[in-house]
Amino acid sequence: MHLDSIRTPADLRNLGPAELRSLSAEIRTRLVEAVDRSGGHLGSNLGAVELTIALHRTFDSPHDIILWDTGHQAYVHKMLTGRLTDFDTLRQPGGLSGYPSRSESAHDWIENSHASTVLSYAHGLATAQAASGSGRRVVAVIGDGGMTGGMAFEGLNNLGHSGLGVTILLNDNGRSYAPTVGRLSESLIRIRSNPTYMRRQKRLEELAENLPWVGELAERGISATKAAIREMLEPTAFFETLGVHYLGPFDGHDIGEIEAALDNAKAFDGPVVVHVLTQKGRGYEPAELDPIKHMHDTSGIKPGSYTEAFTEALLKAAESRPELVAITAAMPDSTGLLPFRERFPDRCFDVGIAEQHAVTSAAGMAMGGLRPVLVLYSTFLTRAIDQVNLDVALHGQPVVFCLDRAGITGDDGPSHHGLLDLVLLSKVPGMTIFAPSSYQELQQMLEDALELCDGPAAIRWPKTAAPHVDWDETGSGLRGRRVREGTDVCLLGAGKMLAAASGAADLLAAEGISATVWDPRVIRPLDPEMLTDAARHRLVVTAEDGFCEGGFGTSVRDRLTEKPTGTRVEVMGFPVAHHAHGKPDELLASFGLDAAGVREGLEGNLCRCTGYQNIVAAVLAAGE
Repeated sequence: MHLDSIRTPADLRNLGPAELRSLSAEIRTRLVEAVDRSGGHLGSNLGAVELTIALHRTFDSPHDIILWDTGHQAYVHKMLTGRLTDFDTLRQPGGLSGYPSRSESAHDWIENSHASTVLSYAHGLATAQAASGSGRRVVAVIGDGGMTGGMAFEGLNNLGHSGLGVTILLNDNGRSYAPTVGRLSESLIRIRSNPTYMRRQKRLEELAENLPWVGELAERGISATKAAIREMLEPTAFFETLGVHYLGPFDGHDIGEIEAALDNAKAFDGPVVVHVLTQKGRGYEPAELDPIKHMHDTSGIKPGSYTEAFTEALLKAAESRPELVAITAAMPDSTGLLPFRERFPDRCFDVGIAEQHAVTSAAGMAMGGLRPVLVLYSTFLTRAIDQVNLDVALHGQPVVFCLDRAGITGDDGPSHHGLLDLVLLSKVPGMTIFAPSSYQELQQMLEDALELCDGPAAIRWPKTAAPHVDWDETGSGLRGRRVREGTDVCLLGAGKMLAAASGAADLLAAEGISATVWDPRVIRPLDPEMLTDAARHRLVVTAEDGFCEGGFGTSVRDRLTEKPTGTRVEVMGFPVAHHAHGKPDELLASFGLDAAGVREGLEGNLCRCTGYQNIVAAVLAAGE
């Protein structure tokens, strides 16, 4: 049996043990080849091969509802659900998403890359199935750190209270529970996994409770003995206190063992956790030896990137500021914090996939006299915007939010684009927002945020390469920097969009149009000198790597129209929508957010972003 012959999950059910072992090896080979070519999440998927096979042999997807958290461990699921022939297009423009995708397959129910949400989805879907009487099982796969997030425990609590028949497959690859495993605990696992035994035990307990005179005492003795053994040998007490039955741990690389556990889980009433132990990077030596490198994305930290600039600046700042601490939420590697953790292990805090806790903890650290720098992907900060607003900003705490992967991120798709942070953070009272346009600017801005901001501050930077400039080409403080002086049009390029604005100015000069170009540097508060200079032009064009409604450009337009000056402001950015994955610069160009796109707009061609105006017509109208 070869992987190419697996068209649907049903094709797995007639395979014997030897064929399943061969299939597992072939899947791992395909995974390594595909991720080596297109990037992506390798280690987590290599560890999930056998459990995915067992899952699809036991349940009937898509009739049974299989949910994945985090979604980046679902590559094998894609291979086994009819998408193998397209797997070479993984994370490529127009190809397969790196996460489950409802538009790709009926087997994908949720497009889930933000962790710790699946148990809440499961609760809702199981409630709906119970109401309809459909008989469909709901299975939630959670792992790779997903159980470190508070939302997972909220969902677990409600599942236990509901008594709904949800199977929770806990993929423990070293970032969740690690219970004691020995001969006695293995015996208990076999007993507790047997629904016939458990039903008999329940009848015994009921009988003991009804014994005349001594029933209550006997029942208490049985319960106390069980609890003592559980506390000593198994991590069941937590789950079962919440009303969720626990089975495990099981060998997550033994298909037969996992299938038996899942079959047994079906026989229990109410929610059941099936705990499997897996090895991240299984079967591929580089990933086994270096799981951190292969934990999230094989692309790593690129030399010359904005992230590298941040790492250097943070280490330098920490040397002279003993009060500086760094916090992240399960991403110390991809956000550039590993060198800081190695140098200052007692000043680096990884709180797990718990962004809300991270933000409020940072507020507490600041209240206690520390200077916290919280480092997250832009897309993950938006999970904690309430805490940013009320726990940090309302209390005026000087937390520095460092937002990696801001703007269009590229290959990871709709759930990873960082297009909301400018819109949301610009509405937080007292927030200062920096947008670096170069490697050196980011380093200057971290120093400015620490030195000048006595309240919250944010620095946002993209995943793409950082331009390198001389230090005399950087600004400082809370001021913008005029890069070029002209007369006809003023271009304000926020952050990485400065390159597009400058490139457009060069193209316009060849057409006889004189352009002023500003690097705003600080998105909030806006530099009054920059606004005054912009107001002397008939047309101001803003460009940002974010939504074109409610962000930087909107703020500029509001300020310039407070007092009528005859200046028109055109805002260029991404339309408010969920945008597909693709190469960042290609996506920017597709919406006219590159030098050629700005020039074309000024020459009379409509920009390719819905709602953009004919900018040449705007210039003529402003002159009439």
